[in-house]
Amino acid sequence: MDIIQSQLDAFQVDDGARAFSFATPQLRRMFQTPENFMAMVRGGYMAVYRPQSVEFLDARVVSGRTGQAVRFVGPDGIAVIAIYTMERQPDGSWRIAAVQLIPTGEVSS
Repeated sequence: MDIIQSQLDAFQVDDGARAFSFATPQLRRMFQTPENFMAMVRGGYMAVYRPQSVEFLDARVVSGRTGQAVRFVGPDGIAVIAIYTMERQPDGSWRIAAVQLIPTGEVSS
């Protein structure tokens, strides 16, 4: 989904305000500021924040929720699958509601 790539592009240039804008209103209320959001990303999502590689996998609808799987290889060479939960907004746009990281056990050289 383009929205995920747009957020990844914002992470690459440390544009916290832009990256934060792709989150759902609920997520934005939870973190309150782009700075808080970016601190969370840097602290727990380093593979997403500074990936060596990114591969978009299948998008699926499960229990009425749209999800996008993305394989990342982090700066440490360890691969993870990120499951993005997406929510359509009243204006028809998509926003990122959540991201769950699943370790793959793979190490890339």
